[in-house]
Amino acid sequence: MANALSLVAVLLCVASYGALSSARTFTVGDDQGWMSGIDYTDWTSGKTFAVGDKLLFSYRSQEHTVTEVSKSGYYTCSGSGALSDDTSGWTVVTLTGPGTRYFICNVTGLCSSGMKLAVTVAESGGGTVPSGASGGAPTPGVGSAVVVVATGVLIKLALF
Repeated sequence: MANALSLVAVLLCVASYGALSSARTFTVGDDQGWMSGIDYTDWTSGKTFAVGDKLLFSYRSQEHTVTEVSKSGYYTCSGSGALSDDTSGWTVVTLTGPGTRYFICNVTGLCSSGMKLAVTVAESGGGTVPSGASGGAPTPGVGSAVVVVATGVLIKLALF
C-alpha cells in the first residue's frame, strides 16, 4: 500500500511539474529586442502564444516604452488610456487569458513607424482564438486534468 501511495505521489508531482513547465518565454524581437526597425508582425508569424506564456521586452531604458493599449490605441498609435506603461528597459508580460493583446512604443513617431506588437493568445492547450476575441479566464489544459485525476486516485487509495 505504501508503495502505491508513493508511486501516485510521484506521478502527481511529475504531472504538476509538466503543467507548470509548459509555459514559454518569448523574447520580443529575438536577439534584436524591442526597438525600431523590426517588423513585429513578421516576428509573430509562425509563433503560437498560449495562456501562461510570457513576453520579455528588452530595450534601452527611457528610450522606448512598452505600453499596452486597446485595439483602437494600437491602430491609432495612441497611448491615451494605456492599460500599462513601462520604461524600465526590461518588461515581462504574462499572457493571462485568451484573446489579442496590443503593445506600442509610446515615444513620438516610433509606433507609427512600426514599433508595435499584436499578440493573439490561444486557450491553454493549443486551441485557437477567433480574431478580435478579448480576454477571459484561462481554461485548464491537459496538465491540469492529469493533476485532478492523480489526486482522485490518491484519495481513493488513501481510503482503501
